[in-house]
Amino acid sequence: MRELDGKAAFITGGASGIGLALGRAFAAAGMRVMLADVEADALAAAVEGLRGGGPEVRGVVCDVADAGSVDRAAAAAFAAFGRVHVVCNNAGVAGGSGIDTIPLGTWRWVIDVNVMGVVHGIAAFLPHIRAHGEGGHIVNTASMAGLNSGLGFSPYSTSKFAVVNMSEGLAWQVAPLGIGVTVVCPGFVRTRISESGRNRPERYGRAVVPDPASATGKLAAEHAERGRGGLDPDAVAAQVVAAIRADELYVFTHADGAWREEVRERFDSILAAMDLAAGRQQEG
Repeated sequence: MRELDGKAAFITGGASGIGLALGRAFAAAGMRVMLADVEADALAAAVEGLRGGGPEVRGVVCDVADAGSVDRAAAAAFAAFGRVHVVCNNAGVAGGSGIDTIPLGTWRWVIDVNVMGVVHGIAAFLPHIRAHGEGGHIVNTASMAGLNSGLGFSPYSTSKFAVVNMSEGLAWQVAPLGIGVTVVCPGFVRTRISESGRNRPERYGRAVVPDPASATGKLAAEHAERGRGGLDPDAVAAQVVAAIRADELYVFTHADGAWREEVRERFDSILAAMDLAAGRQQEG
């Protein structure tokens, strides 16, 4: 989709961070924008802040873990704009990591938001984009944590591995329909994801706070600190807009240094294991 002017975009997690930056970038490109978020007050402030920066900006409260809520938000977007062309399944939460504590409620919460939220967004919008026949683009926010296991035993990393896989599989299936797919794999970005527990529903139980002196606690503190000094969300949004226009599958915001080495080590170990298996099969 090289031409964005006059098109419409729908963005989950749109009240802050990368989602809000995407809304700002799309509005500047001449798009009509629907921001969706579970936080009503923050959403209202985000919509007010973006008004005047583009043709039309609206907001709708949406819990991506609830398929019905996503369907209602999609219906609101269709009613407002008629046709939606760009869908950003961006909403996400962090859930800690490590083997010190393994609360099942946290796993369910992270998977429901980070994985099923993407599934719900695709289910709600893909039939619509196919039907209007004008082409479109689906953007799924994953993470560099979806390409390596540096967080250890982690519901967050697990969920982001799933988002990468879903995006890769979706891309080749919808390409003949004139629909592009981009999976965004950020490193540390200045967002509030480390505070995502503020929106954790009661049905998932209380979050377990790791002992700051434990390995898990130290890892959580390190990642929170790096996030505060991370990349500006607007820089991520600019890369996403460029990827949509160029029909690129991957966006890597941090593609050098330690990030690149971690990915290389993982794939090198996989290929080495495959070589070993092939050698054993030949010997047998």
